[in-house]
Amino acid sequence: MDPATLIGLGLAAIVIITANILEGGSPASLLMLPPMLLVFGGTFFVTVAGGTITDTKNAIRAVKHAFTSRAASAADVVPVVVSLADRARKEGLLALESSLKEIEDPFLVKGVTMAVDGTDPEELRDILESEVYAKRAADKQSAKFFTDAGGYAPTIGIVGTVMSLVHVLENLSKPDELGHMIAAAFLATLWGVLSANAIWLPIASKLKRLSELEASRMEVVIEGVAAIQAGSNPRIIAQKLRSLLPTEQQEPEAA
Repeated sequence: MDPATLIGLGLAAIVIITANILEGGSPASLLMLPPMLLVFGGTFFVTVAGGTITDTKNAIRAVKHAFTSRAASAADVVPVVVSLADRARKEGLLALESSLKEIEDPFLVKGVTMAVDGTDPEELRDILESEVYAKRAADKQSAKFFTDAGGYAPTIGIVGTVMSLVHVLENLSKPDELGHMIAAAFLATLWGVLSANAIWLPIASKLKRLSELEASRMEVVIEGVAAIQAGSNPRIIAQKLRSLLPTEQQEPEAA
């Protein structure tokens, strides 16, 4: 589990609450049901309206992914691929079949299985690359759901403020209540801007980043499987796969 999202949003909430208290405010005064219902409910449902039910279901599932998932490093798969390449070079591709149950990466298992089954190299690459493309598209749509929510929330907050100000103008004959009513009116704008920048957009960014990391790992797997199928030298495979990694993950090969 990567705690970055939980830590980031949690600390952001603490900073916001602390700043409110230091200014003499009360966090409880910000928790009013009508503006929060309008902003969160309105934002969610107009975002749903901009896509399909399937998009919404996938986005809801993606929330758990954003908070609890840890994208496996592409560097972790390199020694596994090199080990498979070494065995394939010594014993042949068919010998890898018994190694599949020890591999935890389902995408690598799929690629090696297809290679063992004698799939044409070009077809194998096309199939695996198509799967990466499909994953990127699905991840992009889930992230877009929250990006859209981040765009709608501030505007819906303004709508809520205008609605409340209309109510204020209807009660000008009650000057003792105007201060409280005006303050409450601006809570909708506050929650709209706050939810966009402290909830929706960070979740969208996290999903995009996870997608990038997962797709990068899959691309390393594709190159590794292709090299194994071609019978390349394991040492050369290791060097090639490491060259695909981010600089900070390009550890020198052990002697």
